[in-house]
Amino acid sequence: MVDLDNKRPPFSYRGRFAPSPSGLLHFGSLVTALASYLDAKHHNGTWLVRVEDIDPPRELAGASTEILNTLEAYGLHWDESVLYQSQQSQLYEETLRELANNQLTYHCQCTRAQIKKLGGIYPSTCSTLTLSKENNAIRLINNVGTFEFNDIIQGSYTGDKASAAEDFILVRKDGLFAYQLAVVVDDIFQNITHVVRGCDLLEPTLRQLSFFNTLNVEPPSYSHIPLAITNEGYKLSKQNKAPAINNKNPQPALIAALHYLGQNPPEELLAESVENILKWAIAHWSISKITKKKEIVI
Repeated sequence: MVDLDNKRPPFSYRGRFAPSPSGLLHFGSLVTALASYLDAKHHNGTWLVRVEDIDPPRELAGASTEILNTLEAYGLHWDESVLYQSQQSQLYEETLRELANNQLTYHCQCTRAQIKKLGGIYPSTCSTLTLSKENNAIRLINNVGTFEFNDIIQGSYTGDKASAAEDFILVRKDGLFAYQLAVVVDDIFQNITHVVRGCDLLEPTLRQLSFFNTLNVEPPSYSHIPLAITNEGYKLSKQNKAPAINNKNPQPALIAALHYLGQNPPEELLAESVENILKWAIAHWSISKITKKKEIVI
């Protein structure tokens, strides 16, 4: 159970890579996984893998296994057992009960279309109503409203204040746990101290920081790397059907990912084994070499 009254004790570096099984790993996924892995290992830290399988309608059959196989093919070996969010339901429910007991949640019947008509920012319409759990979402009473933070790569980041102050969803109308609930509860559960991920999650970080503050827990530090996009401006993603990376010949993609991350690996490294490439990359890793751009065309 998440304790609303006590902060976590200090931990050494604990990082994580948290893919969703909505598709196979593509180059953008590799860049994120590699950056989080190298940052953890360069700091003699622990690197974990968490499978975000809490949205079954979007999952691709067999993707979880293939993702793990791909990470191993690229030499990215995790240090503890893989955590599957689908097995964390009891912890999520305990957290929700604790929040409800502290009068920090309420049920909401509003639809996305209704909120869009109101300008796109939810105005806490249902906070004064007494609604049942059935067919309604659960929202957090967002008393914190964090709208800025310091990112290790991107520097000072300021988001929209109205959006940051919004009472956001913890459980969807269909009963599925929302990303914001699961990611924060699991980062606390796994004692994550550092998060390295893509710039598409800069804005959601504000809500996560608000949630950490609501739970009275020290948040991790955040580093957001530039998104890989196509010439047409599309983000490389599973939703956009980005091609899966090659498990049988990982060296070229690893070298390309290191160049993308500004690490400038020597040409002769391409002829080395995956293990030797990673050994060089860990020793020479410098997160300060990553560009502060939000996107990079590949």
